[in-house]
Amino acid sequence: MHRKRHQFALHAALAIGAIFMLLPFWLMLRASFTPEELIFSGNLLTLEAFTFENYVKVFAEVPILRYYLNGIFVVVAILIGQIVICVPAAYALSRLNFKGQDLSLWLVLVAIMVPYHVTAIPVYVMLAQFGLIDTRSALIIPFLGSAFSVFLLRQFFLTIPSSVFDAARLDGAGPFRTLTHVVFPMARPAILTFGIFSFVSHWNDYFWPSFVLRSDHAATVPFGIVKFLDRELGGDYGAQMAAATLTVLPLLIGFLLAQKQFIAGIAMSSGQVE
Repeated sequence: MHRKRHQFALHAALAIGAIFMLLPFWLMLRASFTPEELIFSGNLLTLEAFTFENYVKVFAEVPILRYYLNGIFVVVAILIGQIVICVPAAYALSRLNFKGQDLSLWLVLVAIMVPYHVTAIPVYVMLAQFGLIDTRSALIIPFLGSAFSVFLLRQFFLTIPSSVFDAARLDGAGPFRTLTHVVFPMARPAILTFGIFSFVSHWNDYFWPSFVLRSDHAATVPFGIVKFLDRELGGDYGAQMAAATLTVLPLLIGFLLAQKQFIAGIAMSSGQVE
């Protein structure tokens, strides 16, 4: 009986927390499909009138498709670069023995604790010297390496039994072949996990685009929409909520499609730090 009451209290607390977390999303959706004159009618839970006018206004006044294409190009390019750089780095830190290995791990941990805002000005100066300001390259290059991804993948590689690597060495596989034929196939859940983190982080990023972009030809979705809010959409809260919904829609769809792999990757990447 006590256990049932404990479970009921736990589920009730989770349900209340879910309501508080989902309520802002519901209000955003409600406002995006509600005529402007009814948004502040006071009825927050029901949809008094349904309209696509807000979305039509966004597509008519904001080049949202260009922002989508720019955002997809940027996040995919960053993800590919991080896979190419971070997977070998994590493999080296977890399974290879070399001089300075412990120092390298501590540098990775320190890099995780330093916000990229701290290094924004030096990175901006370097990009400016190469003439990359106001280009998509400026949105991609600074994030090709990720200390968090290296650490996450290292933790996953530590959970792989040593016998797997011993068997690869007995078959005559060197470090590169072991990485490509053994580590990469087994690391798919962990790669998917940090891929989701990477996608969400860089899709939602507003600070860095606002720092290096001067026009909207290379703008991603958050930067482009914020730029148009005051100029084109003004105080039209319905259109603003429609734009916000279009911003988060790819993230919601992606998470719903990959939630099982994401949870599996988190579970398998939770090995102890050595």
